[in-house]
Amino acid sequence: MGRKRYSNLNSAATTATLKDILRWQKERRGKQKDESFRIGQSEVKQQALLNSNQDALTITWIGHSTFLLQIAGLTIVTDPVWAHRMGFSRRLEEPGLSLDEIPPVDIILLSHSHYDHLHLGSLRKIKGSPAILVPEGLGQFMRKRMKGNQVYELPWWGHMSMGAIDIHFVPAQHWTKRTLTDTNTSHWGGWVIQRSANAGPAEVQADTIYFAGDSGYFQGFREIGERFPSITYALMPIGAYEPEWFMGTQHVTPEEAIQAFIDVGAEQFIPMHYGAFRLADDTTEEALERLLAEWERRKLDSIRLRLLKHGETLMQSTELTS
Repeated sequence: MGRKRYSNLNSAATTATLKDILRWQKERRGKQKDESFRIGQSEVKQQALLNSNQDALTITWIGHSTFLLQIAGLTIVTDPVWAHRMGFSRRLEEPGLSLDEIPPVDIILLSHSHYDHLHLGSLRKIKGSPAILVPEGLGQFMRKRMKGNQVYELPWWGHMSMGAIDIHFVPAQHWTKRTLTDTNTSHWGGWVIQRSANAGPAEVQADTIYFAGDSGYFQGFREIGERFPSITYALMPIGAYEPEWFMGTQHVTPEEAIQAFIDVGAEQFIPMHYGAFRLADDTTEEALERLLAEWERRKLDSIRLRLLKHGETLMQSTELTS
């Protein structure tokens, strides 16, 4: 019996063929891009706050899709990647905080198995004994490699409670592969993190974070917004979209990321998945320019867009660093 293969809600969103990959690589050799622009490191970093925080909601961008989140007294890391290289390319900028600078971690959330989202070397060095929540199909892989950690496997729309928070695994449009034979043998998705209904006053319960993982644009964003109508922060990817004929089904453009943000009905948009690794043909500067141009074109309130530097921390609705 063959291994189960997972698919997208949109059946037309399939993985690329070898012919597509060869066409992209041929195009890529003919492009000249200025890649000198850097997001930069936060001038003030909040290690002391993060190590002493007991209850406040904080969001710290480490880089790429790696965030350190704190909510209801728990410390969470998304897609931990502190790697200095990705394939043949060196990291464009150092992580915002080192593994030694972050506090012990309670929970790790993995969106899918691609190397720029699941780096075993980073996972094994994280302080604490965190529970690891993974998409359906990835549990056995992680249990073999992280034997000292509890691993929980969730399907789309699955959820579990940990401490005073509820964590939900939600759909995305993407794919997975780590070896020549394991294409789509585990699923992919995003995570919604919210305080449990009995965690405190109503104004505290409203703190909800949506981590989108890695995704092309799809109708699922609207359904996520319908199921979770009070998302405070949407952590949305904006990079690795060029060429769009090749990347379009798996990575949103900056313009599509804004539409997805509107679809889910979030209060604030925090961009990610750019500025750390060169995964496609777009540059960090291009992604930001397109994001800002579309934000202005749609006449969205500038206070709802939070452009973090590496290592920068937001605390609830108040920006701690500049």
